Amino acid sequence: MQPNLREGSKPVVDSNRGFQVWWQMTRPHTLTAAFVPVLLGTALALRHGKIHFGLFFAMLIASLLIQAATNMFNEYYDFKRGLDTEDSVGIGGSIVRDGIKPKTVMQLALGLYGIALLLGVYICANSSWWLALVGLVCMLIGYLYTGGPLPIAYTPFGELFAGFFMGMMIILISFFIQTGTVDSTSILVSVPSFILVGGILLSNNIRDLDGDKEFGRKTLAILLGKEKAIYLLAGMFAFSYVWILGLIIADIAPIWTALVLISTPKPIKSVKGFIKGTVPIQMAPAMKATAQTNTIFGFLLAIGIFAGHFFS
Repeated sequence: MQPNLREGSKPVVDSNRGFQVWWQMTRPHTLTAAFVPVLLGTALALRHGKIHFGLFFAMLIASLLIQAATNMFNEYYDFKRGLDTEDSVGIGGSIVRDGIKPKTVMQLALGLYGIALLLGVYICANSSWWLALVGLVCMLIGYLYTGGPLPIAYTPFGELFAGFFMGMMIILISFFIQTGTVDSTSILVSVPSFILVGGILLSNNIRDLDGDKEFGRKTLAILLGKEKAIYLLAGMFAFSYVWILGLIIADIAPIWTALVLISTPKPIKSVKGFIKGTVPIQMAPAMKATAQTNTIFGFLLAIGIFAGHFFS
């Protein structure tokens, strides 16, 4: 049953909290999943020549807007389907807790998409119009993640789509707009981002496993069960680190990229947190650690690539 949001059932948003409410609607803790791939793709492009900073910032802002809009679509459709309540963990809570009208959330999400489209026109005009098709597909996936008759987030393929389109694809687009090409190195270095962004969704689904099962979702975590899903998450973490070490040994990535090892306490914290946690609120710190793993790993990887360019 959906929460009662009849007129008068929620107080008007306090003007003193206004910015905080609108900011929380974007789920800011997820925005680094868009920022880091853009930085990483740009770092990889540096060895091909100078960086076009106008394209970098346009891509960065567009990616952040699409991520924020995707979160709002998630908020809107989960509410419409009765999945979110005031007690739900990990949601923005703009509708069920702050009294913002669902229509307003949808309109804002579409508005952010509109701005991203304008930025996309600038990017295409300065790189290639073929990117328009790629960008539109990415935006469509962002909407279909929780929108449409069969939301991707409710299937076992959510991790795959999230990792590919919000991880690897952003890196490759960011690389392409700077260089006009995509090479094997950019693809190989983007693999951990594919894995770790998918891991963020897997961690979310582990946390919400019981509630998702109750509402008929068929997520990967539900199909595997909690224990096997945690094993998979741990394996995804381990694979990402081993992959970078393999690229270093193969002389594809500079030795500086071993800096990613500094981030290992975060995935360890994540796995331990999921093993110990039994209810969503107890597992929330573990999910946060998963998101931080992606952020810190990607940031250190970008620093390592920059360092390799200047000091190798």
